[in-house]
Amino acid sequence: MDLLITGGTGLVGRALCRAALRAGHGVTVLTRDPARARATMPGAVNLRRWLPPAPFPAEELRGQNAVVNLAGESIAGGRWSAARKRRIEASRVGATEALMAALARLNAGGPTTVLSASAVGIYGPRGDEALDEGAAPGTDFLAQVCRAWEGALFTPHAGPQRRIALRTGLVLSGQGGLLPRLLPLFRLGLGGRLGHGRQWMSWIHVDDLVGLMLFLLDRDGPGGVFNATAPEPVTNRAFTQALAAALHRPALLPVPALAVRLALGEMALLALTGQRVLPRAALDAGYTFAHPEIGGALRHLLAPTAGETTP
Repeated sequence: MDLLITGGTGLVGRALCRAALRAGHGVTVLTRDPARARATMPGAVNLRRWLPPAPFPAEELRGQNAVVNLAGESIAGGRWSAARKRRIEASRVGATEALMAALARLNAGGPTTVLSASAVGIYGPRGDEALDEGAAPGTDFLAQVCRAWEGALFTPHAGPQRRIALRTGLVLSGQGGLLPRLLPLFRLGLGGRLGHGRQWMSWIHVDDLVGLMLFLLDRDGPGGVFNATAPEPVTNRAFTQALAAALHRPALLPVPALAVRLALGEMALLALTGQRVLPRAALDAGYTFAHPEIGGALRHLLAPTAGETTP
């Protein structure tokens, strides 16, 4: 299988590239700066230039079996000013619209499957409610972005490709993201829950995220929406305790909710609220999670010799 990946230089994209190459697939990545990307990408990856908001380079679609669309500005890179909100939305919705418009212009010879990232943020803050793919969307900023993002993917004006939206939870990786940021404090015994700690964290080990992607791309089943989260979501308190236990350290210093709000502004919503998301569609499709529970996932990521199989 030949894959074309947008957003392939990010944490998840790099892991997917390595896993796809190990599985014998061909990989082409569209990136703003191929020369810079070469330093962090496997040599077998083909790198091509795309500078959004320029039109999607439709010629790169020919000969590809599938497209994986991971393009999007990080939501965790700073406070959500009005300008930054516009960039967050445009980088996701605009890139997906450009991709689907290019696919619609192809007469033949293009991919048969499009897998596009989305996020569990589509459900909004939901307390203890168990949420599968049939749950209604929320109304906050992130939910609105995700709805527009998926709307661009499932536009009726696109071609006949099978389309998959992957609603991804918190990705745990030893190579980037949240976990490496937490480790220094937790190793000093200074970690703790955020606020009351009862908010749910719907997480997924990076190996399972890329494993689910390749599983869905390899099978001939229908498209649709899939929650990309481990089958056992945890509260923030339980996550904190599991991380402290994996490091053999205490976790005694909770961070007051007010301090989180003062530090992060509106982005504090991510830390202080959450969703209890279940991967019903993935389980029904037959995917088996390698890391279904948080304790084992953290021990695997923190093992000095194991690490991730898809760094």
